[in-house]
Amino acid sequence: MSWVSAVARLRARREPGVLVTVATVRGHAPRRAGAKLVVGREESWGSIGGGNIEAVAIDRARELIDAAEPEPELMEFALNDKVGNAHGVQCCGGVVSVLLEPLPVVPAVAVFGVGHVGLELARVLTRHSLDLHLVDSRPEMLTDERLAVLADAVAQVRVHHTPLLPEEVLAELPPGAHVLIMTHDHAEDAALVDAALRTSGLGSIGLIGSSAKWARFRRRLATEGGHEEAEIDRVRTPIGMPGITGKEPATIAVSVAADLLRTFEEERAAESP
Repeated sequence: MSWVSAVARLRARREPGVLVTVATVRGHAPRRAGAKLVVGREESWGSIGGGNIEAVAIDRARELIDAAEPEPELMEFALNDKVGNAHGVQCCGGVVSVLLEPLPVVPAVAVFGVGHVGLELARVLTRHSLDLHLVDSRPEMLTDERLAVLADAVAQVRVHHTPLLPEEVLAELPPGAHVLIMTHDHAEDAALVDAALRTSGLGSIGLIGSSAKWARFRRRLATEGGHEEAEIDRVRTPIGMPGITGKEPATIAVSVAADLLRTFEEERAAESP
């Protein structure tokens, strides 16, 4: 498997890893500069030359995987018989530096409703490294022509056309996915909020709309849905940064994206020791 495929596999599995690259070589060494190794918690793919270099790099990579806020780092190895190594002697005679780059699990976001606001929000979110799910019951919202503005996305974008029950997508989302509900239909919004509260493992749940809309939803969630008040309180509404009151789709999208990015920061801070 190529290192590119290995990185893609880790991302698809939503598992952290480390990309290990031979950065520089002076003298004789097992591999040339540019050789790569991808390290996961249980598996590794590729090789930077085997022996002590590779074994030490794998050990350190797995320490980085378990670190709260791992940073890239450079390791240097002298390949001679005078160096005490943890995994045996390599005496090729050269000096090798190895770059370790953490591959974190990126956030996942699902936007239900790709109308004017949803599309503007997708344009902002796709500029970030995350997994973005776009869901709509209307096929005209998800045409290639309409979504062409996302062609240069940094994010990995997955499109879901669900004409009948968009809430079924909730079960397909990765653990910890953040959900933003902003469809064209209040009944669809209500069904999605109810289903999201019943779906385990989600991250934040956000709902666009007025205080009057939320008051109606809240009553129905308690009386017809049977949800406890503490569960209902998981829903964030209104969404977006407080104090930004503009109604233009792009303004709302920037506000919602900024609030979501702040949520990502809070999650990382909570995971730090």
